[in-house]
Amino acid sequence: MTTDIDALRDELLAEVAGAADIAGLEAIRIATLGKKGRITAQMKGLGQRPPEERREAGASLNQVKDLLAEAIEARRLSLHEAELAARLASEGIDVTLPIRQQPQGRIHPVSQVLDEIAAIFADMGFTIAEGPDIEDDFHNFTALNIPPEHPARQMQDTFYLPPRDDGMPMVLRTHTSPVQIRTMRNSPPPHRIVIPGRTYRSDSDQTHTPMFHQVEGLVIGRDIHMGHLKGTLEAFCQAFFEVDNVRMRFRPSYFPFTEPSAEVDIGCSYQDGALRIGEGDGWLEILGCGMVNPRVLEACGVDPGEWQGFAWGMGIDRIAMLKYGIPDLRAFFDCDLRWLHHYGFVPLDVPTLSGGLSR
Repeated sequence: MTTDIDALRDELLAEVAGAADIAGLEAIRIATLGKKGRITAQMKGLGQRPPEERREAGASLNQVKDLLAEAIEARRLSLHEAELAARLASEGIDVTLPIRQQPQGRIHPVSQVLDEIAAIFADMGFTIAEGPDIEDDFHNFTALNIPPEHPARQMQDTFYLPPRDDGMPMVLRTHTSPVQIRTMRNSPPPHRIVIPGRTYRSDSDQTHTPMFHQVEGLVIGRDIHMGHLKGTLEAFCQAFFEVDNVRMRFRPSYFPFTEPSAEVDIGCSYQDGALRIGEGDGWLEILGCGMVNPRVLEACGVDPGEWQGFAWGMGIDRIAMLKYGIPDLRAFFDCDLRWLHHYGFVPLDVPTLSGGLSR
């Protein structure tokens, strides 16, 4: 009987040593030590042996079982190291190869336009201000002179979140204007800031998305008037659209946080299916603006008798579509690498006023 167990041991150890891969080794382990394995079957048959053979055979089988378990684990480690070495050899990188001639990465048009806007207004002496995406009702609506019955406060337009512990309603900000409120409340005038960031509204179609990018500007100082606002926006449009003469018109409008308010259109034309900015008899609306409403200044603790200012806001995604001929706003968020390769920008072409914003 001992001779049979020794023969079985030698046979199984040979099979373990000859396993070609980890999957084959696992199959041998199951066939040997599993519930229906050969060693397990031998152990179950011990009860049928005479008492004088049972003890000796049981001890021998336990030794074989332990020996096989050790051999299988040793073979497993050996096979794993061999597979790892083969993988490292096949995935190795030859650092002596020449670099790719064409960069593969691309800057998203929104990121590019953000950098362009920052370069333009930094040259005018503006600083960039930022604020939280989750705002309270006071900063997003009340301090901006938006009354309780205003449509912007309705559930179908605004993403509401659970209120604060004090009962203050919380929202995903519907514009970047709350940053203007925070700036004026946290530091004394004068102010000259530009505010880019994400905003959220419950809307989705070819020219609207639930999350979009907006940039606003705020200037607070003494003796500020609409002429300063017009000159600032004309300088921006000339630099951004890279045309010397931009036809602009200011149409009277209404915004709760500015008085007087205006919407700004720029001249355009369509030639051979292409949109040309600054030429022709057509008009395109690009932004809203106006003089800061005295009620907004009072809500921020600024004396409207001493300080005046102007503000404006525009959609970054939309002006990117206008400048670079992108037909559908939804494609901005589709994560399509083919689209990004077509409309994206080479990373090292950083926009500057001296070198040109777009290349």
